[in-house]
Amino acid sequence: MKMPGKIAAVDIGASSGRVILSELKDGVLSLTEAHRFENTLRNDDPSGHQCWDLDFLEAEMRKGLAIASKQGSLASVGVDTWGVDYVLLDEKLERIGPAVSYRDHRTDAMMEEVFAELPRAEIYRRTGIQFLQFNSLYQLAATVRQHPEWLARARHFLMIPDYLHFRLSGVLSNEYTNATTTQLFNLDQDDWDADLLGVAGLSKEVMMRPVEAGTILGEMPCPHGRDAIKVIAPATHDTGSAVAAAPLATEDEAFISSGTWSLMGIESKAPFADAQALAANVSNEGGVERRYRILKNIMGFWLIQRVRKELGSPDHARLVMAAGDCSPWQSLIDPQDARFLNPDNMTAEIQAFCKETGQAVPESAGALSRCIFDSLALSYRRVKEELEALRGRPVNRIRVVGGGSQNDLVNQLCADACGIPVTAGPIETTALGNVCVQMIALGQLSGLDEARALVRHSFPLTEYVPHQRVPQSVWDRFQSFSALSVAEGQA
Repeated sequence: MKMPGKIAAVDIGASSGRVILSELKDGVLSLTEAHRFENTLRNDDPSGHQCWDLDFLEAEMRKGLAIASKQGSLASVGVDTWGVDYVLLDEKLERIGPAVSYRDHRTDAMMEEVFAELPRAEIYRRTGIQFLQFNSLYQLAATVRQHPEWLARARHFLMIPDYLHFRLSGVLSNEYTNATTTQLFNLDQDDWDADLLGVAGLSKEVMMRPVEAGTILGEMPCPHGRDAIKVIAPATHDTGSAVAAAPLATEDEAFISSGTWSLMGIESKAPFADAQALAANVSNEGGVERRYRILKNIMGFWLIQRVRKELGSPDHARLVMAAGDCSPWQSLIDPQDARFLNPDNMTAEIQAFCKETGQAVPESAGALSRCIFDSLALSYRRVKEELEALRGRPVNRIRVVGGGSQNDLVNQLCADACGIPVTAGPIETTALGNVCVQMIALGQLSGLDEARALVRHSFPLTEYVPHQRVPQSVWDRFQSFSALSVAEGQA
């Protein structure tokens, strides 16, 4: 394999973004961070919503690409971001309204209003997507009620990375992996669902048939006057990119893409969208090479991120150490409860939950952190058992990838709670998957299997084996909180 130039991955998460360069040398793939920037929500005064600053994100993306291009010729660039959020463009290709964040409270109670128009079971049959109150469907339904004038002017619907690709290349597109996160994409029709679009206030004319991950969209000029740079759509949903680079070796392994969210699932060549899957509320998200990601969204390190900020931003490693010194399983929460999506004060919300459920109320930084970490590990066990029931056979290993894979305590707790080995790493799997899909598009890799083999060869992995069983009383207590939470759309 020989790369015609360096590949740039623009990887933007809900809290930070980065422009990362890849290099292949002697059969080993490496990544170098060219530029990093914060991504924070802002209040949009005219609308009153919490929004993303797209102009800032674009400026930082371009700044990073300019820095990257100084380090050598760039063959291509691709953008991935979080899912569900979108941009509306008018007939002049100008933005309509702000890019409202999925954490905005406009979708509170919106699922019930949508279910009155189209039953919950029917929506799942069509889309196979997990019910979460911030899915694009419910965001758009809120817009129908709050800002119908935005939808009346809309001529194009783009997910956030689609919009950034448009700004780079001038090409409008909807990419498949991110399109499936909207709960507007029909599994059987393999296209946007006209009835769901109607509920969302959009016509099918404003949507484009999604392109596959790995599609070369167009070109952008090099910031420093060299040859044009190809703009390639990777798996534009960051989880899609992360799973593309997850070093899965067998079909009996599960993945956890661990960061602000924990996305836990398995790969499958066929979706799971029957009554059992609906009861488990699993998501069938589209993946690279049409490998479905059968997964669930778990409220991941968002919880500790908020608590850490409220504690005055102490060093994360110190919080993990303090949590390790605390007794296990004393206080637990259900991370999927809607109350933890975006409360005014996360610490107070966790303490209130523990008090309401008759548990010890965590007061210290260590106790709060331990509560979160223990609860995440038990959430992983719950999802593991749901996935095993769906597929009819056990999962024998969990691959934890992403920034959260650096948390040794949570990795060990995951192994203990799930009772199987856990392998952690690589850390930058989202950027890696972004790069690998671009390499496939450029003919540098034959496909996903070769990409994953390259990842396993290029990056160190750490294994954790179960050390102790979780007491049954602890598991029963956790289960009692809710089999499926309010956040997952249950009445």
